[in-house]
Amino acid sequence: MAKSEKAWGGVFTEATDTRMERFSESISFDKRMYAQDIAGSIAHARMLSDVGILTKDEFAQIEAELLAIKDRIARGEFEFSYSLEDIHMHVEKALVEKLGDVGRKLHTARSRNDQVSTDFRLWIRDAIDELTRLLRNLQRAFVGRCDGDFDVVVPAYTHTQRAQPVLAPHIWLAYVEKLERDLERLADCRKRANTLSLGAAACAGTSLPIDRNKTAEYLGFERIAANSVDVSSDRDFATEFAFDMAEIAIHLSGWAEDWIWQSTVEFDFITLPQSFCTGSSIMPQKVNPDALELIRGKSARVVGNLQTLLMLTKGIPLAYDRDLQEDKEPIFDSFDAISASLDIAASIVSGATLKRESISARLDRGYLDATSLMEYLIRRGAPQRAAHGVVGRLVRKGIESGKALAEMSLDELRTESDKIESDVYDYLGASNAVNAMKSYGSTAPDQVRFQIDAWKKRLGL
Repeated sequence: MAKSEKAWGGVFTEATDTRMERFSESISFDKRMYAQDIAGSIAHARMLSDVGILTKDEFAQIEAELLAIKDRIARGEFEFSYSLEDIHMHVEKALVEKLGDVGRKLHTARSRNDQVSTDFRLWIRDAIDELTRLLRNLQRAFVGRCDGDFDVVVPAYTHTQRAQPVLAPHIWLAYVEKLERDLERLADCRKRANTLSLGAAACAGTSLPIDRNKTAEYLGFERIAANSVDVSSDRDFATEFAFDMAEIAIHLSGWAEDWIWQSTVEFDFITLPQSFCTGSSIMPQKVNPDALELIRGKSARVVGNLQTLLMLTKGIPLAYDRDLQEDKEPIFDSFDAISASLDIAASIVSGATLKRESISARLDRGYLDATSLMEYLIRRGAPQRAAHGVVGRLVRKGIESGKALAEMSLDELRTESDKIESDVYDYLGASNAVNAMKSYGSTAPDQVRFQIDAWKKRLGL
C-alpha cells in the first residue's frame, strides 16, 4: 500500500516496508473483535450526533453501513489484508469506500489507542459472560449428581493417603465451591473491565465537545475512565482476566487429575464416558482419559499466558505503546482453551459412573475411622493428645493383626483405654464415621443435604 493510502501517512515520505506491514499487523487475530469494534463505532457516532458534530442523517448513514459491514464479516464475505494492520482500519476503510467524507468523520474525537482499549474491554466483558455461563453449567453437572450418589461413601485424601470417609456429594460440592470462587473473581474483573476508554483519544483527551456519559450509556459501561493518560496504557483488566482464567485452569486441572487416577484399575472408583476417551493404536484394551489429560495439559498454556501478560506490561511507560498489541493473543488463547475445557468437563461429569461395589469393597482399608474413634475418646474426657496416642497404638495393632478397628473386640480396644465402651461400634466403620459428623460444612449427611438443597435453589435445579 502506498504511503498516501495509510490513514496516518500524511507526514511520511517513504512507503511502509512490506516486512514491517507483516511484522506489525494484528488483523490475523484481532478480527475476532469485529462485533465489538462496530458496536463501539456506532455508539461513538451516535454520541457525535447527539452533540452536533455529526448530523442525524450522517449518523444514520454511518450506522446502517457499519451494520452492513458487520453482516458481511459474519457471513465470511469480507476481505482482510495485513496491509490495513487491524480491525479498526479495515472497518473504517470499508466505511469510507461506501460513504466518502461522511465515513471519514467517524474517527473524529477518538484515536486507535482509546478505540482498541474499548474494543478489548467489550470483548473481555462478553468473554466473562460466556465463561460465567459455562461455569454455571459445570456447577449444575456436579450438583446434578448429588442425589443419585448420596448413599456412596468414599475416602477423602490428604497427602494422597486415605484420610477420612466422606459422602461422594461432599466431594462434588467441593468442586462447586471452587468454581463459585472463580465466578466471584470474574464478576470482580468485569467491574474493572466495564470502564469506558473512549474519549481519552490518543492520551490527552480532546478539545471537541464530546459527551462521554452518553457513550458509556450506549455501550453499557458502568463508569468512565477519569484519567486519559492512565487508560491509554491500562491493561490491568486484561491481566486480571488472564489470572482468573489461570485459576479456573488450575481448578479444572486438579479435578482432571483426581478423576484420571480414580478411573484407573488400581483405584477403580469411576467409569468415564467413552465418548470423551480414546483408544490405543497398538493396545486393543485401552480406554484412555484423553479429554481429562488435555484439560490438565491446557492449563499449562493458560498459566503461561498469564506470565506473558505480566511480562508484557511490566516495563511499559505511560501512555500507549505498541507493545500492547501483544496483549490479545494470550487472552484469546486462554479463553478458547478454558471455554472448551469447561464445556467438555460438564459432559464428563454428567456422564461418569461411580463404581459402587469396588468403592465399598475397599472402603474400610486405611483406618478411615481412626479420627472418629479419637473424637469418641475426647467426648469421654480424654485429652486430645492422649486420645491420639491411644488410637495410634490401636491402629498399629490392627495393622499387625490384619484387623480393621471395627473388627477388634471390645477387650482388644480396651487394652489401650478403659474409656472405651460397647457403644464405640456406633462410631467405627466408614459409614458410622460419616454419620457421627456434626459441624457446619462437614460431611455429615444433614449438612451435605442442606448444601445440596441450597445449591439446587441457587442454580435453578
